[in-house]
Amino acid sequence: MGQDPAHSVGSAVDRAVSNMPEDMALPRENGELLFESPWEARVFGLAVALHEKGAFEWKVFSQALAEEISTAEQSGETYTYYQHWLRALRQVATGEGLLLVEEILERVELVRAEADHDHDHDH
Repeated sequence: MGQDPAHSVGSAVDRAVSNMPEDMALPRENGELLFESPWEARVFGLAVALHEKGAFEWKVFSQALAEEISTAEQSGETYTYYQHWLRALRQVATGEGLLLVEEILERVELVRAEADHDHDHDH
């Protein structure tokens, strides 16, 4: 069983996550991080892990997240919180040169194909 991303948050990131402005605060229920689906927990954990490995500063990510939320609100787009999170992570990852947009698109297609093929039978 995999480790819960919420419990793998390092103390510096934990403080940063806990101190995010209210309009950017992570969804919580009874004080615990709330993930509606597995991909949300994975994208959360990915951002935290990349930061902890020194790929980017948390401030850079939180600024990208704030910009994503603000842009969506101004344009009337309706995204879930973790869709904003994913868009911010993509912006930071490509901006920091961690990934090329083409690599992200290839991976999205691979994941989409796997999801389309996810059904109950043996091959």
